[in-house]
Amino acid sequence: MTNINRRTMLKAGTTALASSMALDVLSQPAMAEELARSGKSVIMLWLAGGASQFETWDPKPGRSTGGPFAKIQTSVPGIEISELMPKMSQRMDTTAIIRSLNTKIADHGQGYELMDTGRVKEPGVRFPHMGAILAHELGQIDSKVPDFVSMYTSTEGRRQGSAGFLGARYNPMFLTNKMMPEDIHRQDSITDSDHKDRAALRSFLAKRFVRDLQNPSIGSHENAYERVHGLMASDHLFDIEKEPQEMRDHYGPTQFGDQCLIARRLVDAGVPFVRVARAWWDSHGQNFETHRELCADLDHCMSALLDDLKQRGLLEKTLVITLGEFGRTPKINGSLGRDHFADAWSCSLSGCGIRGGTVFGKTDEDGKTVADGEMNAGDLFATIFAALGIEHDKEFMVGSRPIPIADFGSTPCQEVLA
Repeated sequence: MTNINRRTMLKAGTTALASSMALDVLSQPAMAEELARSGKSVIMLWLAGGASQFETWDPKPGRSTGGPFAKIQTSVPGIEISELMPKMSQRMDTTAIIRSLNTKIADHGQGYELMDTGRVKEPGVRFPHMGAILAHELGQIDSKVPDFVSMYTSTEGRRQGSAGFLGARYNPMFLTNKMMPEDIHRQDSITDSDHKDRAALRSFLAKRFVRDLQNPSIGSHENAYERVHGLMASDHLFDIEKEPQEMRDHYGPTQFGDQCLIARRLVDAGVPFVRVARAWWDSHGQNFETHRELCADLDHCMSALLDDLKQRGLLEKTLVITLGEFGRTPKINGSLGRDHFADAWSCSLSGCGIRGGTVFGKTDEDGKTVADGEMNAGDLFATIFAALGIEHDKEFMVGSRPIPIADFGSTPCQEVLA
C-alpha cells in the first residue's frame, strides 16, 4: 500500500481546489467571452465607391440587367460567382457570401457613415467606426502594436473613420501618403543609446511619481508613453522589404497587394483591425471595363491573402471582410455604367467564425430586390461580432444612455456562422 503523507494530501487538495476555482472562473460569462475572442483579428477589404454585385458575388448572366460576363461554378457545388473572380471561385470553402443586403442609403457620404458604424447617424452622438469597436473589444490595454490601422489609397480621399464616443485611444492609425507611418522613427540627432537612456530615466522618474501620487490618471499617462515606445518598435511591420521576394510576388506588384501583405504582417503581430481600401468602384460609366480591371486585382490579392493566412494558421482567427458603402444598379445606363444602389447587394465574409462554402439570401432573377433573407447594416455588424465571439447586444454607456454594440433590434445571421 502506498504511503500518502500530509504534504502530499494538502498539495493534491490545493491542486484540486485550484482546478475547481479555475473551472468556475472559466464558466463565468465574462471570462468565457474573453477567451472566445482572444487573439482574433479582422482585415477589411474596403471596396471604396461601391463594387457591383453583378460583376462579383451575384451575377445574373442572360438577363437584361446581367451585363456581358458569365458566371462560373466554384469549388463548392451549387455556388456560382462572376467569371471575373476565377481565383476566388476555387476558395469558396473558406468564404460565405451574403447576397441580400438592403441598406437603403445610396449616397456616398451617408452610405459610408452607415457601413462604417452599422447604424444611421444621430444628432448629438458620435458612433464609433467598426474598427474602433473591434479595437476596443479585441485589443489589449497594454498592447505595443496599433489597435486600428487604416491604409491610404490614392483615389479614395481622406475618410478614415473615428472612434466616436469610445475616445481617442481607439482612433485609427491612418496612412495617408505612404505605407510607413509618419513620425514613428527617432530623430537622427538622437543615438540609439541616448534614446534608450532617456526612456530608462523617464521610466524611473515616472514609477517614483506614480508611487508617491496615487492617481488613476497618472497610470493612464504612463501607459500612453509605453504605447508610444511600442508603436515606434512596430515600424518593421509596415516594411514589406522584410518579406522574401517570393512572398511579395505572391501578393503581386500592385499597391493593393502590398497593403494586403502589410495587413497580414499586422494581424500576425496582434493588431486587431486593419482596413485596406481598393478604389475606385464608382463606375457610372464604363462599368464593365472598370470591373474587369478592379476585380482582377481584388481576385488575386484576396486569394493570396486567404492562402497566406491559411498556411500560417491565422485564418481560423482572422476574419476577412469585403464590403463597400453600397452596390450598383441593375439598370445599365447610357454610358454603359451602373449607378448607386443599396436595395439588394452583396458582401463576403471569410475565415474566423464563418461557415465557409455558404450563401445567405438571394435576389430576384434580375437582381432588383431582395427575394429572401433581407439583411440590414445592423444585422451584418451583429453577424461580424458574433463570428468574433462578441455578444452583439452588449451595451456601451454614453452618459446615462445605453447604446448596444450593434444597432437596436439587430440579429446575427446564424446561417453563415460556424
